[in-house]
Amino acid sequence: MQKPELLLPVGNPESFYAALKGGADAIYLGLKQFNARGRAKNFTNGQLSTILKEAKKNKVLVYITLNTVIKNHEIPELIDYLHFLQQAKVDGVIIQDWGVFYIAKTYFPNLVLHASTQMGIHNSLGANYGGKNGMERVVLARELTLRELQKICKNSTVETEVFIHGALCYSFSGMCLYSSYAGGRGANRGLCTQPCRRTYSSSKKDQYLFNLKDNQLLDLVDEFEKMGVTSLKIEGRMKSGEYTYRVAQAYRMSLDDKSSTEQAKELLSMDFGREKTAYFMGKDIRMAVSNKTVAGVALGRVASIQGPYVLLSSKMKIEPGFRLRFHIPNSEKQESVKVREVSFENGLYKIHTGGKQVKAKSEVYLSGINDVKFPSKLDENRERQSQINHGFKRKIINELKAKPVSKREEYYFRINSMEWLRKINFNELDGLFLSFSKITWSRFNPDVPFIQKFKDKVYVELPKFIQEDALPFYRDLVAKMVKSGIRNFVISHLSQKELIPSNCKIITNENVYVFNDAAAKCFNNEGVAMFSYPQEIDFETLFSLSDKSGIVPVYFHPELFYSRMPIAMTSENDDLTDDMNLRLHRYRRNGITSIVPTTPVSISQSRTKLNKQGFFRYLIDLSYEPVSKNRAKTITNRIRKAEQIQPSNTFNFNKGLK
Repeated sequence: MQKPELLLPVGNPESFYAALKGGADAIYLGLKQFNARGRAKNFTNGQLSTILKEAKKNKVLVYITLNTVIKNHEIPELIDYLHFLQQAKVDGVIIQDWGVFYIAKTYFPNLVLHASTQMGIHNSLGANYGGKNGMERVVLARELTLRELQKICKNSTVETEVFIHGALCYSFSGMCLYSSYAGGRGANRGLCTQPCRRTYSSSKKDQYLFNLKDNQLLDLVDEFEKMGVTSLKIEGRMKSGEYTYRVAQAYRMSLDDKSSTEQAKELLSMDFGREKTAYFMGKDIRMAVSNKTVAGVALGRVASIQGPYVLLSSKMKIEPGFRLRFHIPNSEKQESVKVREVSFENGLYKIHTGGKQVKAKSEVYLSGINDVKFPSKLDENRERQSQINHGFKRKIINELKAKPVSKREEYYFRINSMEWLRKINFNELDGLFLSFSKITWSRFNPDVPFIQKFKDKVYVELPKFIQEDALPFYRDLVAKMVKSGIRNFVISHLSQKELIPSNCKIITNENVYVFNDAAAKCFNNEGVAMFSYPQEIDFETLFSLSDKSGIVPVYFHPELFYSRMPIAMTSENDDLTDDMNLRLHRYRRNGITSIVPTTPVSISQSRTKLNKQGFFRYLIDLSYEPVSKNRAKTITNRIRKAEQIQPSNTFNFNKGLK
C-alpha cells in the first residue's frame, strides 16, 4: 500500500518555503496568467526556474495551475506558455479547458497533464475517460461521499487526487456562474468574487445560505491511503506561509504516524481558517453551512473603546506580533490590527488599534501569530530560454481554424418537463433537448406514436452530475432510447460520450466549454457532431471564433449556483434576494440545488448581428419557464424578428467577461 502524496498550495514565496519545511511531497502554484487564483501573488517565469531548482533539491514535485478557460485571442500567449512549461520540465500541468488539453497533447506531448477539479470529474466514467485520453491524474470533485470515492478508486485506472483541507465552494467547481452573472468576473476565469459568502434574504430575513465551512478530512487520511488515492491536496494559494506550514505539519504527521492524529488536530485548530466540516465525506451535511464568514480563531469581543485603544476579553493570551481581525457588528466590515504592544488590566487586554475604526462589541478573531517566519523573496533566474519557432506557432494557430458552415437557421429547444411535449410544435424546431430527472425518465415512454413520429428531432440530454451509483441507470437509459430508434444525445461532460454507441449523434451542451477554436477542434476530433457555446460567453469572444457551427444560447435562465448541497431556508417560499437586490428562485431537483435568476437572459434582439457574424443555430431553454403553449411560440417569433424580450438581460454578451 503506497502512501499518498501530500500536495501543498503555494501562492507566494513565504508559502513556498513553508511547504518545503512542512513536509510537502509536491506543491502546486500559478504563474501570472491562466490560473484560477488570479488574486494570489503568483510567480514570474524566472521565479519558477528558481522554485524548480529548490524543489528538486528537496525531492518535491512542482505542478503548475493552468486551470482557467482560455479566450480565443489568448491562444498565441497560451502556446508560448506551454512551450515555456515544457522546456522548464515541470512535473505536471493542471488544466480545465479542453482546448488547452488539445493543444498540449497535440503539440507539446512531453507535458504531463492533470485534469483540474474545474473539469467536473465526479465518477469513474470521467476519471477513466481522462486517463484514456492522456491525463495522468484527475482531481476529483469535492462533493463526493466516502463510498463514492471508494468506488471511483476501485473502478478507475488513472491517478486520483482529493481535496482534504481548505475552503469549499457552494457550487460544483467549473459550474458556478454567479460571480460571472453579477459582474462579469468569472470563476472559470479565476476571478470569483465569492458570492456564496454573502447574505441572502428570504421572507425578509437575511441569512448565510451558501456560506460553507472549511473542509477538514484529517480523520480520513488512513481511509484514503487504503483506497489508493494518489494525492491528498490542501487548498489555500491565497493563504499565508504560516497557514501552509501549520497545515502541512499536521497532515505530514498524520500520514507518517497514524497515532499522532490528536496532536495533528491541535495544529489544525490554529490554521486561522473558518469552522470545519467533513462535508459529504461526513455524516451530517446540514451542519456544513456557517453563519459567519470571518476566518480565524475566535478570541472574544471588544468590551469598550478608550480613544485609540480597545479593551477586549479573550480566552487566549494575546501577545505582541499577533494579527487580530475585528468583525464590526451589524455589518460585513472587518478591520485587521497587528498587535504592537499589549497590557492586561482588570481581566481585559488593552491594545492600540493603529487608527483602525473598531467598535464596541466587535467580535475578535486571531488571524496569525508570527511564530514562524519564512523568506519573502525569490530570486529571478535570468537564464534565457529558447523562444518557440514562429513557423511552428503559426502552424498550430492555422490548424485550429475551422471551415465555413452552412447558413440555414436552426432552432433547438430544451425542456425539463413532459408537460411541454404537447405544447411544442415539432414542425417549427430542429431539435428538442429532453433534460429530465431520473423519475421523469422512468415514466417516459419513447415508443408512443407521437414521440416516434418526431424521433429524429428528439435529443436525450444527460445531466451535469451523475453519481457513481447512477451510471448503470444512464447506460440503460441510452440503450433503451437507441432500441426505440432515438439516436440523438446531448452530453454535459465530454466523458459521457462513452455511454453512447458510435452510430448516434452527439451534441455537447453549454457546460462543455467552447471559448476557443482549440476546444471546438478537440470536440470535432472526438466525434461530436455539434457543440454549444457557454452561457457566460461574451460577443467579443464568440465573434472571435472561426468555428461558427455551434449552437448559441439565445434565451435561458442560467443556473448561477449548481450544487449537491441543500439549503435550509426559514420559509417554504423558494424566492430569494441577494444583497444587490437580484431576485432569485431556488429549485431542488434530482438531488441538486439550482439557484436561478427570475429574469431570463435573452439576446433575441441580436439575431441579425449573429447572422452577419456567421451564427445560425440557436438554443431556447424553457427549463425554468411555466409550461405554456404560447410562450415557446412568442420567444421564437421575437428571435426571428430580432425583437427584444422584456423583461430580460444580456448577461455577459454585451458587457463582456473579464
